[in-house]
Amino acid sequence: MKIHEDFSSVEQEELKGIGRTVAEIEWLLLVWILLFQVAEQGSDLSHSAIGMALLPYGAFILAFHYVNFNTGESRWKVAIETWVMVAFITIVLWFTGGLQSPLLNLYLLPVVTSALALGKLETLLGVGLIAACFLILGQGDVEPVISVSNATQPLAQLLPMALVAYIATMFSADIRYGLNKAKMRSETDGLTGLYNLRGFSIIMARDFGQAVRHARPLSVLMIDADNLKAVNDEHGHEGGNDLLCMITARMKAQLRTTDVPSRFGGDEFFVLLPDTGAKGARDVAERIRMSIAETPLDLGGKDVFVTVSIGIASFPEDGADIDVILERADQAMYRAKNSGRNRTISHVYAPDSYEEESPSGAFAGG
Repeated sequence: MKIHEDFSSVEQEELKGIGRTVAEIEWLLLVWILLFQVAEQGSDLSHSAIGMALLPYGAFILAFHYVNFNTGESRWKVAIETWVMVAFITIVLWFTGGLQSPLLNLYLLPVVTSALALGKLETLLGVGLIAACFLILGQGDVEPVISVSNATQPLAQLLPMALVAYIATMFSADIRYGLNKAKMRSETDGLTGLYNLRGFSIIMARDFGQAVRHARPLSVLMIDADNLKAVNDEHGHEGGNDLLCMITARMKAQLRTTDVPSRFGGDEFFVLLPDTGAKGARDVAERIRMSIAETPLDLGGKDVFVTVSIGIASFPEDGADIDVILERADQAMYRAKNSGRNRTISHVYAPDSYEEESPSGAFAGG
């Protein structure tokens, strides 16, 4: 049962895509300044100063995107890039007219980049940084800021950028919300609302990694309905769906908020129990089994009693690998089914020979 999946891979792919886009924006900015240098008839001093700024900025882009000095992508790297972009643009504006420069709107590039890639707080900080740069650039004006019109001009120039930042951030939030909803639907079971195989795999990989790293116990329950086929045959698929929803409700009622129940399809369920050893997992499994067995399901005015068979596997007793743990929970569940159903079996206790404490279906183990 190979379901191991690195939970961070999706986020890393997203960050890699953002990183590539930011790199393209940075190169476009650099090329645009070079073209402006060629076309604009400025002083030798301004040309030399901007040329001196272009070299370290180009080296910065190369270091951040091609030298790989830091493994992996992260949002703080994007934040640093937007701040450096603001600093570079400010230097260019200083030597091309300050607040009167035809390149003033280049500030929109880091604003939009931050709004789409980072979020509201980071974008607000970026706009604040640009506002500080406006004050610095205003000091280069020949005419002192004494009149109302002169005082409000920088504000009027900054306001469109703040509006663009706000609108872009709102659009980005709406896009992220839609993507998160789609992601949630791709990771949950439509009938029960539990995680499906994909969603469970991501969480299992994360929690198992933490268990290994911090030497914490972790257990998995494999739960299988004993009489779904009989209910489907007698009451149709609607009855079968009611049975699955009842199992889900009784199962969730016995779990902590940190436990992770999931449905793999059909009548198979997995439950991840973080920070839970073999003994604690047996107690949880028995509570689930008894709660389901003692709760009749009303189907067309007829009480139908439902039972489940549960297999348990625990880390580190049953293995040091995710797939081994899941496989052994699955094996223990099938032993429970083959030994009479409506019982709980733990793989950690003598997996090749079991003593049944009660024919009614209590815990079986060594």
